[in-house]
Order: sequence, then C-alpha cells, then structure tokens
Amino acid sequence: MSLSSIVTTASNPIQLIYAGGTFGSYGRPLAPLLAEVFLPTLQQLLAEHNDTARLPAISWLDNTLIKDSSQLTPSDFTHFYKLLLKAYEQGHRRFVLITGTDTLSYLGAFLAEAFAGSDLCLVVTGSMSPLLDSEILQQYSVDASSDAWDNLNESLRVAAAGESGVKISFGGESWAAQTVQKIHSHDFMAFTGHSRAAYPANSYIKSLPATRQQHWIDDQNAVLDNIQTRAEQAHVHALYCLPNDPDMLSNQLQALLIQPPCGIILLGFGAGNVPYSSALAETLQLAYERGHMVICASQCPFGGVNDSYAAGSWQYDYHVIAGGRLTIPAIYARLLWLLLRYDTPARRRQRWTHSVNQTGITIKKR
Repeated sequence: MSLSSIVTTASNPIQLIYAGGTFGSYGRPLAPLLAEVFLPTLQQLLAEHNDTARLPAISWLDNTLIKDSSQLTPSDFTHFYKLLLKAYEQGHRRFVLITGTDTLSYLGAFLAEAFAGSDLCLVVTGSMSPLLDSEILQQYSVDASSDAWDNLNESLRVAAAGESGVKISFGGESWAAQTVQKIHSHDFMAFTGHSRAAYPANSYIKSLPATRQQHWIDDQNAVLDNIQTRAEQAHVHALYCLPNDPDMLSNQLQALLIQPPCGIILLGFGAGNVPYSSALAETLQLAYERGHMVICASQCPFGGVNDSYAAGSWQYDYHVIAGGRLTIPAIYARLLWLLLRYDTPARRRQRWTHSVNQTGITIKKR
C-alpha cells in the first residue's frame, strides 16, 4: 500500500509523539537536541517533504518526557500510557511514538499489554542513526545515509492504515510489539519480530462502538491513580542461569524474597532448563508463598521454553510460570503491567494464566 492510496483527513490526523533517543541527536559528539529545537525542525522537514512524499496528515501530541531510553523507569512507562490514554479518550486512534532503541521493545510491549481490549493503533519506532546530518552545520538537513527518515515514513504508513494494536516498525518491517527484540547493537536491521503473536496481539478490537469504547476507557481511568502509585514501587528482576553451583541461584533469589511481591524472570538454558538443587526448589516454593511471580524464559533469542527436558520441567512443580514464546521484553512488560494493574498476587497469576490460555500453549504441572 502506498502513502498516496491512504485516505487521512486533516480532522483525523496521526498523533506524532517524540520521546528522545538517537533519532533526535545531532553534532560532534552526538547529543540530543532540545525538544524546542528539534521538534520545529522535524515539523518543517515533514512539511517540506510532504509535497513529494504524500505523507498522511500529522498532528503533534505534547510530551514532557524526553530522555535517553536507557534511563526509562516503570513510572516513565506509565507516563506514556497516561498520555496515550488521554488522547484516546479525546477521540484520537492512530499514533506514532519515536523513542530510543535501548528500551524500545520493552516500552512497545508494555503499551501492548496496557491497551489490550481497545481499538487503539500505535506504531513505535526509532533509529540507529540520527535523522539530521551533523556534517552540515549551516542548516538542519536530513541525513540521506540514516535509517531515521525511512523508519518514520514507514511508521506513518503503518499508522495511516489504522489497524488496531501496538506495532513496532523498524528497518522496513513491522511486527506485533510483544514479539520484538533487539538483536544487533548498531546495524540498521537492529530488531526482529514475528507474525505469530501471542496474546494480547489477538485481543484488540477492530472497531469499538462508542459505548463499548467508553466503558473500556472508564475501566482504565478507575484504576489510573493506583497504577501511577504502584509504578513507584514496582520491580521486575532478572536472574541469569550460569554454569555455577545452583545454590548460588538460590541465594540470589533469597535476597529478593524480603521485598514486596515482585516479578522475577528466571533466564534458563535452552528450552528453559534450570540447574536443580533442593535449596533452589525450596526457595522457589517460598517465593510463591510470599506472592512473587517467577517466570522462566530462555537465554536463546528464539524458540522460547517448553517442558521436554527433566532438567527444566522440575521447576513448574514449584509454581514457576513458563514464559512460552514470549521474548524477554514481553515478559518484563507483562509482569510490570500485572504489578501495576492488579492488587493481589492471586489476581496477577489468574490474569497471566488467562493470557497464556488465549494462545493455546500451556505447560502443565506433572
């Protein structure tokens, strides 16, 4: 589909959000331009190119949080959720969010969790190279060798199509946000994902009637204050399995048990294999009893976890939850959203189980 074939009226423009990152960096050495400098420059460049590129109608959504994405916190994720929720409540449906690549997949997956059940259309993008050419000092010009302009144009095209859901667009491709992970630290093809998305990608509504949409928004607003408050205390930890004595892993987990109920990602070998010890088994049981959610993920970038090996299946007898095919960013995002959205460990576990059941993929206890 070409941009020229997309009908986008000025009364229903795509809402563009700039949140920082490499995309807006400039100079020698590279440093982010101030928003009051970069945004007017980007607006001017879009206007100049609109005559030939046939870009869809664009509006700007004011955003006060512009920072390096490696510095984002749960409270910052909540900021973007609230920003989008307010705009969605005002009647906007289509958005493009420009952010840094370090946590782009985490933020995209979090917003996918938060807006499941709506008909919001959000495309998250960024770039590995700045939009502006730092070799040209007299004026701000698009760097023709950068991936930024193409990523932005492709994201606008995807958003203009208006398909419900949260997507990440990068390097000429787009994927459901919770399937995406960064696989290269500096190549333009830095991200990959897949189309066989798990919940909540299949939980978006193609078009919500006004009454149902208002009910969905009312439900979100009813717990918004709680979400913001919980974001200040919410923690998701990661424990990485290494060829060490498994009691070391038990000691690391023990150190987390004194905290309020949190999310813990256990990064196993291969298909989710975790070294066994009686101490670790007892600690996992204790973690469950104290309300912590332990999710097993794979250190491998593809394939996820299963219970084919005894070396991995034992942990599920101690209330560890299988991460399935979800990426590490997606597991983090789901854990964080559950910690923010639901008030008890039992409700969080119930919701995770419901989510997994949507995919038809479960690991049963022996």
